[in-house]
Amino acid sequence: MSDTFNDPLEQRIKERIRTIRGWPAPHVNFRDVTTLFDDPDVFGDAIDTLAKAALENGITRIAAIDARGFVLGAALAAQTRLPLTLVRKAGKLPPPCRSESYELEYGKASVEIRMDACSDNDTIMLVDDLIATGGTLRAAARLLKGLGAQIALVAAIIDLPELGGSRLLSDEGMRVLALCRFSETE
Repeated sequence: MSDTFNDPLEQRIKERIRTIRGWPAPHVNFRDVTTLFDDPDVFGDAIDTLAKAALENGITRIAAIDARGFVLGAALAAQTRLPLTLVRKAGKLPPPCRSESYELEYGKASVEIRMDACSDNDTIMLVDDLIATGGTLRAAARLLKGLGAQIALVAAIIDLPELGGSRLLSDEGMRVLALCRFSETE
């Protein structure tokens, strides 16, 4: 399914993630990664771990998903000295851009990238704050692959394996890396 780091970093990250039950919809447990950003030591260790994985996997470009993924992507791109592609919510980029729709656990949405956001020479690390159903990450991967890039690694701080997203990404041939996992009962 997904690679995780079963070391003290996982526990340190989990201790800094806030859970809001029943938001933004009933039966959804929102995992708030922004509280991790309050701790520069743990956040820095998380970025160091993801940067090491990027360099070990021959990544040539970081792609980050709107909006919390931008924080991770910007930090990773700066640390690894790799270019950064932003995968935006629909309607946020001027034309020309490519768009892809997908299903959320509580609705529908679309993401977009610039037509020149990457090329067939790029080996991508696609990052977001968490993996839930995988809809956003899968849509972003389709956009990037549509421009010729290869997705070598999908990375997140949090995996919610019971929602099946990491399995779907793996089933589509993408390697998945999550720094921690939460069950729905945690």
